[in-house]
Amino acid sequence: MPSLDPLALSGIRFYQRFLSGRKGFRCAHAALYGGETCSAAIARIIREEGLRPGRRRIAARFRECRAAHELLRVGSPLAFGTNGPRVRGVCCCGPIPIPFRCG
Repeated sequence: MPSLDPLALSGIRFYQRFLSGRKGFRCAHAALYGGETCSAAIARIIREEGLRPGRRRIAARFRECRAAHELLRVGSPLAFGTNGPRVRGVCCCGPIPIPFRCG
């Protein structure tokens, strides 16, 4: 059976090139902590380990993004310079949209 890694990486590249810039926001994890977005992190994991072997790290990143969303949504003091939600969006990758607001 052929590997799904090239297909997944192509999908991520397509998303990053044609969709990500049009939505006008970053994923909650990158908005809160800085660093790479979820799509960049997932692509890196796939390149390092492969899609199937890296699925636990990929799922962990989505959990971290969701937790970051919650911190941003409630205007946590950890959300640097925020006084509550100011930007609305959807997590940058994954088959299920994760609504969030971030500062």
